[in-house]
Amino acid sequence: MDGHRIGEDHDDDPELLDASGRAVDTWRENYPYDERLDRRDYDEQKYLLQVELLKFQNWATETGQKTVVLFEGRDAAGKGGTIKRFMEHLNPRYARVVALSKPTEREAEQWYFQRYVKHLPTAGETVLFDRSWYNRGGVERVMDFTGEADYQLFMDQTPVFEKMLVDAGIHLTKLWFSVTRSEQRTRFIIRQVDPVRQWKLSPIDLQSLDKWGDYTAAKEEMFRRTDTAWAPWTTIKSNDKKRARLSAMRFFLSQFEYDDKSPDIVGVPDPQLVRRGIEAVGD
Repeated sequence: MDGHRIGEDHDDDPELLDASGRAVDTWRENYPYDERLDRRDYDEQKYLLQVELLKFQNWATETGQKTVVLFEGRDAAGKGGTIKRFMEHLNPRYARVVALSKPTEREAEQWYFQRYVKHLPTAGETVLFDRSWYNRGGVERVMDFTGEADYQLFMDQTPVFEKMLVDAGIHLTKLWFSVTRSEQRTRFIIRQVDPVRQWKLSPIDLQSLDKWGDYTAAKEEMFRRTDTAWAPWTTIKSNDKKRARLSAMRFFLSQFEYDDKSPDIVGVPDPQLVRRGIEAVGD
């Protein structure tokens, strides 16, 4: 960590500087663009898409839509920042974030999905899960927090559980934020040296650095077994956080035909950044 310090980038996320004062550019790894998105372009697009999110929310509230969005990905992939931008101007009466901590002793003895069910939306609500039931297919699997039998039961039940949600009128969007190994390390260093971000770094985060391959295998098995016609996975390349945030908003909005929608603003998801989960297996 010696020689690293924090500088400011063009949003609220700091950047890492090396000993010579140059920005660490690990974000370029396996990324289709040569430059990060310009701040002014980002601010303009974000504002316009947030207006579209409000249009969506007004329509969803008036028509009784029930909406769930899952935000998943490796640690430091940019899930929390994207959720923040989703929620920034939404009416909190009809939109909320669910970020569950470790199960209680009672919850650990319940049906695995039970503690998530009570947070599902009623008519007119949108619920954003900052991590979700897929903890069992990811960190619990990799860190041996769950046994083989429980893991296999989860993988078998998840498509059925999600089919029940969709059949009950819940629109389910599953987003996976994909960060590369070197960029994840850079973001972990920032969390270590930036006092206001140290709370984001847990012992499990640091352990995950040595389990990159295990997490990759778990993710790909999850895609193979839970990417379905009724609840597909969508991956978003997130080495550039700004583009990832806009891509997530744009993809989400592209799924709906809400009142007063502006197709030229929503546009279409960038195919260089946004892909179907099952198609990304092996990348």
